[in-house]
Amino acid sequence: MATVTELRYYPVKGCAGVVVEQAELTRAGLAHDRSFMVVDAKGVFRSQRRDRLLATVRPTVLGGGDRLALAAPGVEPVAFDVDTGGPRREVRMFDNPYLGIDQGEEAAGWLSEVLGAPSRLVRVPPEHDRVTDGLTPGTSGFADSSAVHLLSRSSLDDFNARSGEAPLSLDRFRPNLVVDGWPEPHTEDLLRRFAVGGAELGYTKLAIRCAVTLVDQSTGAQAGPEPLRTLARYRRAAAGGVAFGSKFAVLRPGTLRVGDELAVSAWGTSEL
Repeated sequence: MATVTELRYYPVKGCAGVVVEQAELTRAGLAHDRSFMVVDAKGVFRSQRRDRLLATVRPTVLGGGDRLALAAPGVEPVAFDVDTGGPRREVRMFDNPYLGIDQGEEAAGWLSEVLGAPSRLVRVPPEHDRVTDGLTPGTSGFADSSAVHLLSRSSLDDFNARSGEAPLSLDRFRPNLVVDGWPEPHTEDLLRRFAVGGAELGYTKLAIRCAVTLVDQSTGAQAGPEPLRTLARYRRAAAGGVAFGSKFAVLRPGTLRVGDELAVSAWGTSEL
């Protein structure tokens, strides 16, 4: 039986995650996950693919979401009230248009200093009605695609055994749910529907990995060819790229806790 060993959400897309023992799973993912996004002067989202220092920004959600604090090495932290009712502005992510609520000059100035380029912070508006792709329809905030990214400990252990390099930690892959208890690696690829902590999730697709996995999440520095070099040897996806972990849509919200068991109601076959 697999159990949840870690819950992690990322308040600001591309920035550091927050590890918790308990979290509400909403239709859009863990509460506060990717609720905010950093954009450039033209409204195009910033990503660790190019702006690696995003990894060093540590957000903290305060007051149940009414305030947000940001911290990074070498600069004074900042905290501000979250605006959920201000004017909407168009932003773009992977060439798709969305609306975001600008969080003001203080946040913009702070992020511009940290990243060394003009930047602004936007929040998902309450009426955000994004529809995500994949086998199971769903929604999410400013995540790349589906609401939940799940990775098993056995998959990471198998990768580290294959790489022959210093072991990589889970944070390099930025999962939301980490589970343990499956003896076979990549069992998460076979999940199609499961319940956990009163919630229910449905499989959308494999998690195709990008250059973000090359970034040391503690320093923001590019750390070499791993994990993509090793994954390319044994995890090439039929549709292109290399896969590691799986993504899911939320079918029924609920409260998740570390230690919750997964009850699988439907399995499938690997898409590799």
